Amino acid sequence: MKLLFVFALVASLPLSASTKGVKVIYGEDNRVDVVDSTNAMYVELSKSTAGMVSKSDIVPEGNGMVKLRGGSLSSRGICSSERFATQPSVANCSGFLVGEDLLVTAGHCVRSASDCRRWKWVFDYKVESEDQTSVSVEESSVYGCKEVVNSVLSRSSQDDFALIKLDRKVTDRRILDYRRKGQISVGEKLVVIGHPSGLPTKIADGSTVRSLKTKYFQADLDTYGGNSGSAVFNAATGVVEGILVRGETDYVRDSRQGCMVSNVVSQNAGRGEDVTYITNIPELQ
Repeated sequence: MKLLFVFALVASLPLSASTKGVKVIYGEDNRVDVVDSTNAMYVELSKSTAGMVSKSDIVPEGNGMVKLRGGSLSSRGICSSERFATQPSVANCSGFLVGEDLLVTAGHCVRSASDCRRWKWVFDYKVESEDQTSVSVEESSVYGCKEVVNSVLSRSSQDDFALIKLDRKVTDRRILDYRRKGQISVGEKLVVIGHPSGLPTKIADGSTVRSLKTKYFQADLDTYGGNSGSAVFNAATGVVEGILVRGETDYVRDSRQGCMVSNVVSQNAGRGEDVTYITNIPELQ
């Protein structure tokens, strides 16, 4: 797997499973916390997204709550001037709900039964303010992985997806709509929802489809490691178009500050981020 960060001082970030391809900011940083989003549809969609969290980082607090344990970005070599630097970084990958007990993520996030056993899937991993430094969620928002229904990670075709069965049905949030045939067009607007750098849920819009490949499309999405497995939605319809899987290097060293900062390029520069078509998953067709 491709290393998330190329510098050792941030190697301890909890994103080892999400390192197939790392990401970048294109133009303006469009990431916002759920609480700060002004788009009601995006907020509703975010409820059906989840973070992949190590069992050891989920700590019971009593009264039906669990704390998600993770250090801040600023404690791990990211410059304190970076957005969200004081928020906890807990998730290793992102995922989203496509059935009562079915969740989609990237293939490089969950490849085997041992991966299935190792991780939990946490809904409602979000903050109520940008300066929030810890997150607790209801125990009922935490799900285990019962079975890997299908996982594909192909170097030749660059196909990358996983479909997993959760340990119980999800009854308190909507099953996301997803494309079943055809494909999105170049120039269409997108929004991505997930966990950049393992952070609490972020919504990032303002992106467009750049090009279409055989197994994936490319877009100028503001994403990072930890976004792997994120749902990429059609911004107009809210339908899932694909799964965020690869992209540019997301952090670069700032020699003046002696720490890491986001890799920012102009909106039309860089290689773009790779998004597996949701229609590649045979079980969903």
